[in-house]
Amino acid sequence: MPINKQFLKSRPEVKVTFEVEKAAAEGAEQVLLLGEFNQWQPIELKRMKSGEFKATLNLPTDGPSHFEYCYQLVHSDGESRYDNDWAADAYVPGPFGRDNSVVRVSA
Repeated sequence: MPINKQFLKSRPEVKVTFEVEKAAAEGAEQVLLLGEFNQWQPIELKRMKSGEFKATLNLPTDGPSHFEYCYQLVHSDGESRYDNDWAADAYVPGPFGRDNSVVRVSA
């Protein structure tokens, strides 16, 4: 589950591409990204032909130095589970007894 970052010179933002690889999705029909950067409201990742899921967001660099996030994997039978990013910058304990992934937005 790699994350790619591109720091923008024209604005105080970093363009972050969140990606869940096919193997990590474990047959999920839908993958949602939840994070502090948008008050934990789900953002649906686009399913690619290769079976991976992706979304690109511009996150501010003039605020907190990092944001917590996680993925929700939704299967066709309606079952869902939360998972962390295998390539996160760090992990922190979350409020529901599991860790959350961290993306650092400061250069």
